[in-house]
Amino acid sequence: MNIHCHHFGIMAISSSSSSLVTNNNSSLFSVSARPQILVTSSLPFMSTTSIHFHYSPHNKLHLRQRFNSVTKSCDVRVTTLAISTGVQQVLPPPLTSTSPPPSLFDGTTRLYISYKCPYAQRVWITRNTKGLQDKIQLVPIDLQDRPSWYKDKVHPTNKVPSLEHNNEVRGESLDLIKYIDTHFEGPSLYPSGHDDKEFAEELLSYTDTFYKTVVSYFKGDVTEAGTAFDYLETVLSKYDHGPFFLGQFSLVDIAYAPFMERFQPFLMDVKNYDITVGRPRLTAWIEGINNIEGYKITRSDPKELVESYKKRFLANP
Repeated sequence: MNIHCHHFGIMAISSSSSSLVTNNNSSLFSVSARPQILVTSSLPFMSTTSIHFHYSPHNKLHLRQRFNSVTKSCDVRVTTLAISTGVQQVLPPPLTSTSPPPSLFDGTTRLYISYKCPYAQRVWITRNTKGLQDKIQLVPIDLQDRPSWYKDKVHPTNKVPSLEHNNEVRGESLDLIKYIDTHFEGPSLYPSGHDDKEFAEELLSYTDTFYKTVVSYFKGDVTEAGTAFDYLETVLSKYDHGPFFLGQFSLVDIAYAPFMERFQPFLMDVKNYDITVGRPRLTAWIEGINNIEGYKITRSDPKELVESYKKRFLANP
């Protein structure tokens, strides 16, 4: 199996050869694995490629080791979605202070994010869920080493997420998920009925309070933060035709998912506090959200999230 790596994208082809070929613009790496079946796609600048491997258990470790060595050479970020099923998600590397800008305002729609930012993750999930991977290009930014052109030419606040669309740049995650839902094709993620829409707005407006309530107790009595999770348990009982806040998956679930992804492992690790105990509806919601494909590919390693939160919230001043 050969993987052909370009500067900003990846094209993969299958082959039985095991050679290494280089030229001025690209390199051809070889990975040995049997049986060899590869399904992939080649996407434009800063897009995402999914690579699917099918292999027997005896060569799983070998394939993982060889593929990791290839991706390190290609300088790309690889998220293992499910190594047991052989699915790898290859994402573009974050742009740094030394990275040149894309061809700004050329008619291409771009979503500027950070892989580590929960607010940016909201918009990333929305893009994926609506099937807009080919319509909205993903442009990850390294927040620790941001390119100067991002602030100077794209988004003066120097924050992510932001969306470049129709020669304009917009920000604020809750505004962006609504904007993408209404201005792009794909399944609607927001209710049309008056009562449902009003309830959705109530839940969206609570997200900031929810975050601040939970975080404020990270250093104190974590059981006090239970009031925020109890509130979610209560509102999840309003609809009985699905595990989500509005019954069916919506922007409301997208707004909460990135923070629950961080709170659950952090509180369990640091406080030995299981947010699902005594909250069956919240448990069902977490199980449901974890099965959403558009969310799965945005998830981070829980251990990395826990360590990040420890440094941010528990480090000595």
